[in-house]
Amino acid sequence: MIRAVLFDLDGTLADTAPDLGYALNVQLQRHGRAPLPIEIIRPHASMGARGLLKLGFGIELEDANFNTMRNEYLELYEQNLCRETALFPGTAELLNTLESRGILWGIVTNKPERFTLPLVKQLGLFDRAACVISGDTVARPKPHPDALFKALEQTGTTSPETIYIGDDERDIQAATAAQMKSIIVGYGYLGGDNAPDTWGAHATVTHPLEILNFL
Repeated sequence: MIRAVLFDLDGTLADTAPDLGYALNVQLQRHGRAPLPIEIIRPHASMGARGLLKLGFGIELEDANFNTMRNEYLELYEQNLCRETALFPGTAELLNTLESRGILWGIVTNKPERFTLPLVKQLGLFDRAACVISGDTVARPKPHPDALFKALEQTGTTSPETIYIGDDERDIQAATAAQMKSIIVGYGYLGGDNAPDTWGAHATVTHPLEILNFL
């Protein structure tokens, strides 16, 4: 019996791509570059500042100016954290149903706590979530299972009683390592080099309410 459902944040619970993309486009224009359409940015939105800077500027972690550019991007994003970010359609109904059934739900993301907590609060979810685990609150972020194990501690549940929902290969790898069942949201950003059907998840859904079929 499933007692808890854990969600990734970006691209799973909330559509953050518009604001992640807005910050990138402001930065691109600051540096004399043309903005990118959201359709180009969206598949990279789960990859964090590193992935977005590679997309926009072609720079890697090893480049001399990477940290400067990353800090600039993060400051811009922090200033525009919840301009257009919203829950995916159907997600509010899903969370309400979970609560009505007495099923705990929480958030496990690689997003730094600096952004996670204010965003979750602005979305009105902080006081409802059984746990909110950020990427920098554990020793090793996903694909390592550390954050999922921390979530189990905070929810008082076990791996067989828990499902993890995500949109990135790292989400599924972390769930597998934690011996949890996992579900891919087909409406998410689906970052990664491989096709989602090769990630090893237990199922893929095309709408949030389909998750209820697996509880």
